[in-house]
Amino acid sequence: MSHGSVNEKQPTIHLVSTAGHPNFGDELIAASWLRFLAQRQPESDVVLDCPDPGLASYLFEGLHPRAKFTNLLWRVSWETIDADPEEGDAIVDRLITDLGSPRFDLGLIEARRATTVHMVGGGHVTSNWMHHGRLVRAGRRLAEVADARFVATGLGLVPAIDPERIRADLAAADHATVRDSASAELAGVPLAVNDAFLGLPSLPGHGARPDPTGKPGDVWISLQCDLAEDEVFDRIVAAVREAIESGRFEGRTLRYLEAIPGHDRDGRAAALLADLIPAENFMSFVQLWHEGFPGRPGQTWITTRYHFHQLAAAMGADGVAIAIDEGYYANKHASLAELGTGFAIAGPDLEKLPEASADPEFRIKAGRFHRAKLDEAEALYARQRRS
Repeated sequence: MSHGSVNEKQPTIHLVSTAGHPNFGDELIAASWLRFLAQRQPESDVVLDCPDPGLASYLFEGLHPRAKFTNLLWRVSWETIDADPEEGDAIVDRLITDLGSPRFDLGLIEARRATTVHMVGGGHVTSNWMHHGRLVRAGRRLAEVADARFVATGLGLVPAIDPERIRADLAAADHATVRDSASAELAGVPLAVNDAFLGLPSLPGHGARPDPTGKPGDVWISLQCDLAEDEVFDRIVAAVREAIESGRFEGRTLRYLEAIPGHDRDGRAAALLADLIPAENFMSFVQLWHEGFPGRPGQTWITTRYHFHQLAAAMGADGVAIAIDEGYYANKHASLAELGTGFAIAGPDLEKLPEASADPEFRIKAGRFHRAKLDEAEALYARQRRS
């Protein structure tokens, strides 16, 4: 285990994130950390290392005064896509520790300025993307050669890529937390909450009061096709269609929310439900990013998306969360159920959409989860004195 940076370098925080795809939950997490660091450490250099730094530079422009964007450690992990675990480790170690590769060295030498290497939360270090296990090793090795702190927050690690290796890499961290109990058991690190709770106060609906008349709000729908088997996707869309056509939401405005541009629209659930949800009620990712998450008290949400489940419940909505598989998404939605969202949970084998539900106390609980995540963040990053 390292003992944190003991050098006198300009403070430089190297955030490793899966932002820039874009996918709303991952983008919200990255934006939340950048906003937090702009308040706490505005004079530190911040490097956001993500798969698409070009797009990230547009998404996060202006959130931190000293932010830069790269895909350096992601490129290292991509070099291991076809490698077995031993070979993948060797590739990472050789590139980061030994240098000698013209395609990587300029960036890797620059990256050694880091005083903190921070693996930011998300569910990307899982067996859906096997080579992402090398991403954690790459962060660990960079921290070692840079004499930097190595930290991880709010990771989701289930279904596991390689439990022994992930456990060993996170054991080398100065601080590590995960966002669900299955990941905590797997990695042997403390359970915390999802990093998206850090950004809760930035949401437009945060603190909004319920309608005093008790009139129900809009019904928001978001059903993903990515990572879902075709027959599961078709079954989910059919169940939602049946619920709408049954008159369950009679008199309420139906809206559709896009999490991943294109993935959620053309030929997908939004198109398949277009006869029931008017085009003007489709909220694109671009609109979502500019206007903010639309969750409010009194709404009903029907979604397969983990962060939409989390955030809608935190704003005071009720809903149904649908897991599209028995591993990755089932664990994610179950972890939110354990936190107490009160949403009805359906699995990939659903035939009928369950009635929406909620825990009215979750808005208060969510505020406590924000405070807990903020405490974790403040413990990691001291407030800088302005020079």
